[in-house]
Amino acid sequence: MTTVFDFTLGLGDDALIAAQRLGEWTTRAPEMEEDIALANIALDQLGAARLLLTYAGELEGAGRDEDALAYLRGDREFRNCLLVELPNGDFAVTVAKLFFLAAWQLPLYTALAGCADERLAAIGAKARKESAYHLDHASLWMKRLGDGTDESHRRAQDAVDQVWPYVHELFVPAPGAPVDPATLRADVDATVAAVLDEATLTRPETSWAPGGGRDGVHTEHLSYLLAEMQVLHRAHPGARW
Repeated sequence: MTTVFDFTLGLGDDALIAAQRLGEWTTRAPEMEEDIALANIALDQLGAARLLLTYAGELEGAGRDEDALAYLRGDREFRNCLLVELPNGDFAVTVAKLFFLAAWQLPLYTALAGCADERLAAIGAKARKESAYHLDHASLWMKRLGDGTDESHRRAQDAVDQVWPYVHELFVPAPGAPVDPATLRADVDATVAAVLDEATLTRPETSWAPGGGRDGVHTEHLSYLLAEMQVLHRAHPGARW
């Protein structure tokens, strides 16, 4: 059975790591408007992470706040899905990652907004509005790249092929959770199919479905990401800014 703490921690870690990856695009995006857009999406994810990790700390009851959970855990203690920790790659890979994540987060947060847990319901109600924008933004880029030039189409299809296998982990059943991710599969598949069709992109047929993130088994990429994200906090423990 999945506890509310496990569920909340996993969602908080998803948002935190997604924010860190998107933040890496600051000053590096292909155009200034996109630089600002990705930074704003990163801040949305960070805001959701703060709310979720704060609540997870309260549920745990061990005295750990959002900062302790974010900066003082090793990679084996993180419960994020593998999708969010994958390197940014080129711009098409980042767009594909954001698209698949947002296509899942929007129905997830929407369902969460109606759950019996008042704290999670409030977080879901706030985050679903932001996720709707994230999905719209990523969908427009998927269509622009997929149905653009031969080169942009090739890169977009390569990105979908690379990222898609990691999407399956998002739907691992979680009996006992306020929202079981397994129940979201049909809605997400419908959203993905509609956008990819308009983008002239094909969802790959593959049985490979890497996982383990929810159990603390991650790719090597998370260790490097955490080393950069946590170094200042660990170098100056207890500092106040």
